[in-house]
Amino acid sequence: MAEENFKHIIRVANTDLKGEKQISFALQKIKGVGTMFSHMVCRVAKVPKEKKAGTLNDKEVKALEEAILDPKKFSVPSWLYNRRKDYETGEDTHIISGDLKFIKENDVKRLQKTKSYKGLRLAVGLPVRGQRTKSNFRRTKGKGLGVKKKK
Repeated sequence: MAEENFKHIIRVANTDLKGEKQISFALQKIKGVGTMFSHMVCRVAKVPKEKKAGTLNDKEVKALEEAILDPKKFSVPSWLYNRRKDYETGEDTHIISGDLKFIKENDVKRLQKTKSYKGLRLAVGLPVRGQRTKSNFRRTKGKGLGVKKKK
């Protein structure tokens, strides 16, 4: 009977997930959902994280999606969110999929517009967080001036 109801692809939060995988690993395919967040979602939705994604019923899928889209409703600690102290609102939120990409691009544009150190480094393609660039980040720095060989 379990094989009759098995779905090879399930749809959660506008993302297709493989039914053969365990639900805790399958949820990580959603952009913005990591390991800790997926475990928390399974616990809040009362779905065993070892269960295969294809064997979930509609009620469990709905519970998972609700927990992903609105974690505040389930009193999830703010340190699990991927957007703490938002620039405009100052609230802690968790953003997934296309919204995450859009907000990240806007943050980079804002930093570049204000000509902050971080924004200037991002614009040039150099590391932002103080790493050394003598030996690392060769790909992103572009063509270097080297010594030409004699022909």
